[in-house]
Amino acid sequence: MDIIKINNITKDYGGGRGIFDVSFCVKKGEIMGFLGPNGAGKTTTIRHLLGLINPQNGTATIKDMDCFKSADIISKYLAYLPGEISFFDNMSGNEFINFIAKMKGIVDMKYVDLYKDKFELDANISIKKMSKGMKQKLALVVALMQDAEIMILDEPTSGLDPLMQNRFVEIVLELKKRGKTILMSSHIFEEIEKTCDRVVIIKNGKVVAVENVDKLKHNKEINYEIEFESEEICKVFIKENPDLNAKIRNKIVTISYSNDINTLLKILLKYSIKDLNVYQKSLEELFMHFYGGEQK
Repeated sequence: MDIIKINNITKDYGGGRGIFDVSFCVKKGEIMGFLGPNGAGKTTTIRHLLGLINPQNGTATIKDMDCFKSADIISKYLAYLPGEISFFDNMSGNEFINFIAKMKGIVDMKYVDLYKDKFELDANISIKKMSKGMKQKLALVVALMQDAEIMILDEPTSGLDPLMQNRFVEIVLELKKRGKTILMSSHIFEEIEKTCDRVVIIKNGKVVAVENVDKLKHNKEINYEIEFESEEICKVFIKENPDLNAKIRNKIVTISYSNDINTLLKILLKYSIKDLNVYQKSLEELFMHFYGGEQK
């Protein structure tokens, strides 16, 4: 069952800015990664889901309700973590948490304590004295304490140290086990790889791919660095195996290979080699060809 559905939505701001015929869906209990360079259209798409923008064409629905027309009803099922967070600096962290809880009608505060502990957040501190990382922890607590059925998380680990980034991944996997539906925009590819079922990739306001993460992992090419006894042997290897598209540097040959490793090993047995190093391409490397070399 599709909980979030975006069908051919367009919002044209002119000059090539906006989003154009964007379509994708998020199934119940699925975690969907939302990837793209800055300015690609992620925020505009999310603003449609929040009911802040009415599309010029197409539809955006959550639980089969129009996101613009039924924004008030949808908000009861939805928690949102913005990429740029605004706080009341004159409040302490706890005061801000209580303010949002009252506004959202949250009575049971068990998740507040749970997530404050998980993120090691001292919420007694004044917000204006908090570091960027502490403010991000506070924002995560406020979003997660709602225990919403559907979550939209925009750059959720921005400003967090690696330990807390790993803690966030653990929390998302726990939420997944509990059947939460999550759309997550992130620039941290490792985070996407560890948590998401699928990814939608957007560039210049258009969806360029919707991919299954497990399939991408399975199809990863493996890079091999082979050190030969001499540069002459390297040249012989390349000449005799042109289909491998090998690259040579001194006595080291690098190839990308996705077929059965036993086939490659049989080829290498014919030559005198000193060392062999193996590493897989990251998901980031795989995604970058969609971006045409642009920075994230």
